[in-house]
Amino acid sequence: MSTLITPLLQLRDDEQGVTSIEYGLIAAVVSVGIIGAISAFTGSLNNLWGMITDTVLAAI
Repeated sequence: MSTLITPLLQLRDDEQGVTSIEYGLIAAVVSVGIIGAISAFTGSLNNLWGMITDTVLAAI
């Protein structure tokens, strides 16, 4: 029985690689925030580019 429990306890106490997982989670949260911000401003940016296009075409 101890041959099964000992490796499981070692696996539970092993903290190697935890930092990589934390950095991965931080990167995922930042990515979701950036995607959300881009999605929120997409309509405004399209309107801005439309106004610029109209102004340039009117000047030609």
